[in-house]
Amino acid sequence: MATTPRRIVLKFGSGILANTRGTSLDDRQFRRLCSEIAGLVKLGHECVVVSSGAVAAGLGVLGLKTRPEDLAARQACAAIGQSRLMQSYAAHFATHDLHVAQLLLTYDDLDSRTAYQNVRNTLAHIFERRTVVPIINENDSVAVEELRFGDNDKLSAEVALLVEADLLILLTSVDGLLDEDGKVVRVVENIDRVAGLARSEKGKFSVGGMTSKLQAVKVAVEAGIPTYIASGRQAGRIPAIAAGKPVGTRFIARGEAVSG
Repeated sequence: MATTPRRIVLKFGSGILANTRGTSLDDRQFRRLCSEIAGLVKLGHECVVVSSGAVAAGLGVLGLKTRPEDLAARQACAAIGQSRLMQSYAAHFATHDLHVAQLLLTYDDLDSRTAYQNVRNTLAHIFERRTVVPIINENDSVAVEELRFGDNDKLSAEVALLVEADLLILLTSVDGLLDEDGKVVRVVENIDRVAGLARSEKGKFSVGGMTSKLQAVKVAVEAGIPTYIASGRQAGRIPAIAAGKPVGTRFIARGEAVSG
């Protein structure tokens, strides 16, 4: 399992892509995350990144110090910041001889049979190229799900289903689901039994939280896709998860054999 090339969806939230003030993108984070993904691609894995961060990038471009409260203003920040977000991915993946492809989706796209199939076909052709990493974000200039609710958590699960992923990795500011004592729960076999562990706190510049992540996990594991929640601020989490090592919280998928 650890050495077989797989199709992996990775979700990066705003909290791990922005600097500590949330006012611009964190270049060092992009360098490391892109390097770790490039390592997976070189091993034969097919990787899809579902990325937030457009609003934070827009704040940096506009010189704003806080996230706007007004929805239209946040959409404007996202529209301005999306190109900066993609520039960051393109620049860092280029150092590994990889290219990026941008896909901006709305939930209407996923609900439309024709649009859904078009997205699948597009991604299938991208996978065939072997040197292109798809970067998916919600189209925040016309849609508001990410801006209001889940920081792309739900979208990452929907994308995992769309591409028939073998693995979904949600990277966040904590190293997994924490129990009542603040310790990481390493393996979850029944997600409904841990729903009460979701804490309400979230990063200052994130709109998701553990509740939205567990909702996304539930969608994925019930569709048979093993899922991890792990820290996006700790080096090496991505390759460790891909190699089957016990980091973060592993959620057992329906029909998956429980081991380790």
